[in-house]
Amino acid sequence: MNERASTISTSVCIVGGGPCGVMLGVLLARAGVDVTVLEKYADFFRDFRGDTVHPSTLELLYELEWLDDFLAIPHNEIRNIGANIGGQTVQVADTTHLPTHCKFVALMPQWDFLNFLAEKGRKYPTFHLMMQTEGVGLIERDDRIAGVRAKTINGEIEIAAKLVVGADGRHSTIRDFAGFKVEDLGAPMDVLWMRIPKHDGDPVRQLGNIETGRLLVMLDRGDYWQCAYLIRKGGFEELKAQGIEALRRSLVEMVPELADRVALLDDWSKVSMLQVRVDRLDRWHRPGLLCIGDSAHAMSPIGGIGINLAIQDAVAAANILWAPLRNGETPTETDLQHVQDRRMFPTKVTQAFQLFIQDRAIDPLLHGAKVEGPPLVMRLLDEFPRLRRLPARLIGIGVRPEHVHTPDAYASIS
Repeated sequence: MNERASTISTSVCIVGGGPCGVMLGVLLARAGVDVTVLEKYADFFRDFRGDTVHPSTLELLYELEWLDDFLAIPHNEIRNIGANIGGQTVQVADTTHLPTHCKFVALMPQWDFLNFLAEKGRKYPTFHLMMQTEGVGLIERDDRIAGVRAKTINGEIEIAAKLVVGADGRHSTIRDFAGFKVEDLGAPMDVLWMRIPKHDGDPVRQLGNIETGRLLVMLDRGDYWQCAYLIRKGGFEELKAQGIEALRRSLVEMVPELADRVALLDDWSKVSMLQVRVDRLDRWHRPGLLCIGDSAHAMSPIGGIGINLAIQDAVAAANILWAPLRNGETPTETDLQHVQDRRMFPTKVTQAFQLFIQDRAIDPLLHGAKVEGPPLVMRLLDEFPRLRRLPARLIGIGVRPEHVHTPDAYASIS
C-alpha cells in the first residue's frame, strides 16, 4: 500500500469490515495481494449481528489450519435443532451426521469472530485494515471504477484500486453509488433482539417457541439468552405504543420461566429492531467493482444462513480473483461475472427456501393463524431421525459449499 498526502494506492479496496469483507481481505492478502479493508466504526463491537458460525464456515477454518485457534475462543455449540410448537416439542435438524470436521453450529459473538479474522490478517504484510474509515463515494475513470473516496477521522482521502469490492451489508452505500438495481423479494416480519439473563437452573430449551400469533427464538449464550421475537413487518411502532409491558407479558406467556427476570427489560433501548429484508441484485458488478455478501443479496434471518453464505461468496471471489490480482492485472468483466455465476445459484436456492418458510409459515402465524401443534412435515422429521439430516445439510453446509483454493504466499516464512 503506497500513500502520498491524501491518496492511497492498493490492489483491492474492500468497503465493509463484516465477516464477508474481512474474510475476502484475509484470503487475498494471504495469497500475496495488497488489500485495504475499510470499516467505518472504531471497533467490531455491535450486538445482535450474525452470531451463528455454521459447519461450512468451520470447515473453511479447518482448511486454513485455523480451526483449533478459533475453537479456543469461548463459544457454545448446537447439534440438534428443535422447536416447541403449540406446546409440543419436535426435533427437526441433526448436524451430527454432516460430512465436516465440526458437526455443530458454533455460537460466538460476531465481534470475537471478526477480531479473530483480523488478527490472522495482520500477520500478512499485504493486509491493511483501516478502522473509522467510511466509503463515501466511488472514483470513476475511463468508464470504470478506479477507487473509493473515503472519510476518516482526519479528513477525506482517495483510495485508488484495481478492484473495489462492496461488502458493506444490506444497506450498502457502494451498490447505491454504483447505480445497481435491487430486486426486493419481500419479508413479512421484523425481528426484535434482546438479552435476558440465564440462570443456572434454567432447563434446556428448544431453539424455537411457536404459538398462535407469536414466535420466539432463544439462543443459549452461556450466561444469558439471546432472544429473537418476531413481529409483523412495520409493527414495531404499534407494539411500542402498547408499552414495554406488553412485550414482557408476551415473553412470559410463551416461556413462564422468564417471569423472574423480564423486568430487566425496562426500556425500549434494551431492545434492538432488525428490519428484515430479502433482496438481491440482478448484476453484481461493473468494470472495476464487485458486490458480494449482503450487498449483493440480503438474507432473511431464517436458519442463521446469511453470514455463512456471505463468507462462501468471499471464498469464491478469492479463488477466482487472486491470480490476476497478484500478477498486477485488473480483473476483467469475465472474471467478475464468474464470481456472480458461481454464487447466484446457491443464493437463489437459499432465498427460495427462506421465502417458502416466510410465506407458508411465518406470515400466516403473525396474522393469527391458529397453532394447534406441529405441521405434518415437522412431525415426520421428529418421527424419522434420518430425515433430520436434510434440513441440517441445507442449513449447515448449503447448496454449493466453497473450499479454499488460494495459496499461502507466506507459508515458507511463517
